[in-house]
Amino acid sequence: MISSRLLFFAALALALTAPAGAEAVLTGRVVLPKPTAAPVRSQRYEIVTKGGAVATNPPLAVVYLEGVFPPAATPPRAQLAQKDLTFVPSLLPVRAGTMVEFPNQDDTYHNIFSFSPAKRFDLGRYRAEERPVPTQRFDTPGLVTLRCDIHEHMRALILVLDTPHFVLSEPDGRYRLGGLPAGRYLLKVWIDSKTTRERPVELTDGATLTVDFP
Repeated sequence: MISSRLLFFAALALALTAPAGAEAVLTGRVVLPKPTAAPVRSQRYEIVTKGGAVATNPPLAVVYLEGVFPPAATPPRAQLAQKDLTFVPSLLPVRAGTMVEFPNQDDTYHNIFSFSPAKRFDLGRYRAEERPVPTQRFDTPGLVTLRCDIHEHMRALILVLDTPHFVLSEPDGRYRLGGLPAGRYLLKVWIDSKTTRERPVELTDGATLTVDFP
């Protein structure tokens, strides 16, 4: 029979070898809607509107953790390029306060603008070699639809979130969201401009929690 003293020292050794402040991980899968048409050529994504809901085609989801988090030490930065007369990426999630660059990688002019309430702006016409690269700060949470004044088919989405913890799903709906602090939160999934699902979650240090959204 193992003595209580041995059990105490075994538990102490385990505590000393365990990583301090290990972060939690969320994994799972989101059941995505079927594409609204045939798969996009060359696996490119496009922005479509169906029944008044704006989404990517083929569908993608943004999985994010909602809660109270400390502010960023420095303003985050991201990039949304124009290449081959498309936006890359078509769906860009960012934290509120992020500075987004809009480099032109085409041999033609682009003119990126938005009429969305969360961010209204017009970059004007510019070519690839012009400097500095146009940027915008996205401070207000919400969905921003981008267009090009010159190329009417071009559209993209920026989803501004009030959290630093988010990830874009894989095309099959799988996701992995790591580096999470312990605590109680809401796990949310953005699927389109009219569909956001949520689940309460409780995270513990060093643990992996699987949450599916059927």
